[in-house]
Amino acid sequence: MKKLFFTALLILGYNVIFAQETKPTYDEKLAKELGADERGMKMYVFCILKTGTNTTATKEERNTYFQGHMANINRLAKEGKLAVAGPFEKNDRNYRGIFIFNVTTIEEAQALVETDPAVKAKIFEVELTPLYCTAALMEISKIHDKITKPKL
Repeated sequence: MKKLFFTALLILGYNVIFAQETKPTYDEKLAKELGADERGMKMYVFCILKTGTNTTATKEERNTYFQGHMANINRLAKEGKLAVAGPFEKNDRNYRGIFIFNVTTIEEAQALVETDPAVKAKIFEVELTPLYCTAALMEISKIHDKITKPKL
């Protein structure tokens, strides 16, 4: 029993040491494609969507705005301008969702949010702030497509 325990401990120790010695391989081409700096990071603009001031839109109007909102998200993602988008669960801050724009200035991000029908209609208001984050965010859409089941 002691030999079995000792052998298992040796194997576990070897695996821990081996795992610690494995280093990621730097891919210079990918880093350049993604616009990464020497830390693998880059600038984006983070956007919080909040409940807007338009409280008089009918259900049909809201549906139309949200259809346009989703179409705009898809367009911006395909153009490479949107790294991440998603809704928040109900909360006490009136936060509705986020965008992370693949742009470096607030002005560029403002121009992009102004293309959103739900923002134009004041269904959403936005707050924009610069964000320094991993350049790998731009790979998320490729991975997301691989884990999204097709609609039948």
